[in-house]
Amino acid sequence: MTLAEPLLKTGEFGPGDSEWLHLLVGDWQMIADLAQGDLVLWFPEEFLSSERSGRGQGGPAPDAGFSGMAHVRPSTTQTVFHRDMVGLRMSTQVEAAARACWFDQATQFLDRVDWNAESTMRVVLYPLVRNGRTVALLSLHHGEQSGRMQGRLDTVFRETAREILSMVARGAWPDFSSSNEASRGNPRVSDGVIRLDAEGRVTFASPNAVSVYRRLGFADALTGNLLAELTRDLLPAAEKADETLPLVLTGRMPWRGEVSTTKVSITFRAVPLRRQTRRGEERFGALLLCRDVTELRRRELELMTKDATIREIHHRVKNNLQTVSALLRLQARRMSSPEGKQGLEQAMRRVATIAMVHEALSQGLTQNVDFDDLINRQFHLAAEVASPGQAVSTEMTGEFGHLPSELATPLALIINEVVANAVEHGLDGESGTVTLDGQRAETGDGQELVVTVGDNGVGMGVSYIEESGVSAYRPPSDGEGLGMQIVRTLVASELKGSIVWRPRAGGGTEVVITAHIPEGSVDRT
Repeated sequence: MTLAEPLLKTGEFGPGDSEWLHLLVGDWQMIADLAQGDLVLWFPEEFLSSERSGRGQGGPAPDAGFSGMAHVRPSTTQTVFHRDMVGLRMSTQVEAAARACWFDQATQFLDRVDWNAESTMRVVLYPLVRNGRTVALLSLHHGEQSGRMQGRLDTVFRETAREILSMVARGAWPDFSSSNEASRGNPRVSDGVIRLDAEGRVTFASPNAVSVYRRLGFADALTGNLLAELTRDLLPAAEKADETLPLVLTGRMPWRGEVSTTKVSITFRAVPLRRQTRRGEERFGALLLCRDVTELRRRELELMTKDATIREIHHRVKNNLQTVSALLRLQARRMSSPEGKQGLEQAMRRVATIAMVHEALSQGLTQNVDFDDLINRQFHLAAEVASPGQAVSTEMTGEFGHLPSELATPLALIINEVVANAVEHGLDGESGTVTLDGQRAETGDGQELVVTVGDNGVGMGVSYIEESGVSAYRPPSDGEGLGMQIVRTLVASELKGSIVWRPRAGGGTEVVITAHIPEGSVDRT
């Protein structure tokens, strides 16, 4: 069950409640790390019951129990729960306080709770209130052994967590305007924490945050400095033009930003801290997370460079193959022998087919080819080239999907040869239709691609044989042309599959080609 389902079942929740809870759960790892405790999200059990669905009652019953819907553990200390709390019922020792928290919309503090005989802990229950309605409960759990503060770092962390949880309880955080999408290199609490006052002056910096600024070139104490001004002086002129960066470094906006020098890249995330006053929500400071992402950005740049290089190689190979195809065309025009001219034209067609695959690879970011788009053009072209002055129509059905380049090239060549063969020998100079169908099916170790090329002509003049208990038509091996030799070799060596000729229902011949697509060789999405 997703977080949205229990909210959709109840009539008293308003628009945006489920989205807000999803934002909270997507970002509450930061709170768990600061608070150094487990967080659990609770709903009344009757909200999760199908019998309660759609009744629109004004909240849970006075004796309601609660069930866990989401659970996050801290990465800065030990967890107090060795079981995942999702789907489990709240301890009976806490239920009375939980009901008071829900109906009174007041935070509840409990000491020495023996949670289902697992461990003794301290529990804080927060009502999550939006537009005057309690939409869920959030519990914070600390182990007994974590009650002693170990220094200023722990004090600041837990104090900041209480301030953010207070904002969460009244629905003021997370903010829908904040950038909450996941991205590589997002800073975490363990990477570096900086506390700012309302003016953007540093009041606390964790040791990791101090180390981050040392890499930027600032060796003095951060405390007492205006962070935006200090950082701006460390940056090259090009970086100073970023107008959004001061809003992040002063903690005024809940955004992310990144600064870079010639050697270092640092990413920041700002969380404005607000308290409720008579005038409404008032910002009194901010939490700033920072992380050194120099190595991550360097690797990303390397990948981008390699990708651009690979695409350029494919582009140049395509250009070279097109040049070879043009030379073959010029040579074919000068040939007086019909057999020689036909051989050069066939070679030209094969080279052009390989060039089309490299053209598709040069346009993408992966080594996979959208084979439907590629073969749709190649299929019609192959039929036209093989039938000058002949009325031949083409029909393409099914779906090939994306194929790895090591399969796309031989398969394109095979289809090209089989289609040309169907036009030249199957239709035998008469008008007709050539069809192409592609179907994929799951197998135990990947997928199987079945390609069927058919024609409604007179057939290929083949003999009926029995092979491995399967009835099939195959061309005689004696006198087999170069095209069919290429097809057989590619099917066996590159596709690891099989090829069979057989009579087509309604007349003509069809060729069935099977190819094995290994597991993980192509993105199936």
